[in-house]
Amino acid sequence: MKKFFLCISLFVFTITASAQSFFDDVGIGVRGGLNLSTITGDDFDSPDSRTSFYIGILAEFPLSEKFSLQSELFYSAQGFDIGDEPLPDGSDAIYDATLKLDYIQIPILMKVYLAKGLNLHGGPQFGFNVNEEISIDIPGDDDLDIELDDANSFDFQITNGLEYKIKDVFLIQARYTFGLTDIIDDVDSRTSNISFGIGYIF
Repeated sequence: MKKFFLCISLFVFTITASAQSFFDDVGIGVRGGLNLSTITGDDFDSPDSRTSFYIGILAEFPLSEKFSLQSELFYSAQGFDIGDEPLPDGSDAIYDATLKLDYIQIPILMKVYLAKGLNLHGGPQFGFNVNEEISIDIPGDDDLDIELDDANSFDFQITNGLEYKIKDVFLIQARYTFGLTDIIDDVDSRTSNISFGIGYIF
């Protein structure tokens, strides 16, 4: 099922990006940066954030001088830090564990330019889970990765942020994204992600 959603995502973005031939001013670019992700919900007690990354491509379609529509396709490494826990053998050693929830994300953004180069943007985001595992850092030994299959394949989110363009080519961005879909059925848990990044328009 995850592979199916991934194929659909790639197809949709390819069709969208190919529309550049109809719009002389469409900008195609790349973006990437830092994720600070965690989860929210009554069933979790504010876990520490996982620090990771995102990287992908974008297509911006100008609608007027003040407004544009932007679609993106990017890989986003998310999840949360479970924290330091004692080893199950009863020793005094501790390990650090991280729940990794990685997504292919497709946001559809409306951008409103407040001044030259400066815009606010937001809209729906469609996340397709492509990796779910617990990574355990065991002192004095190799890391242990345990694959899981509990998270939902799809996560509907809302994203919003602030961006500044330098000479219409270089991008500096900050965003906050929150999920509206429970990560696990019947468990009050939703994604939450703050990201900071840069980009380049070709």
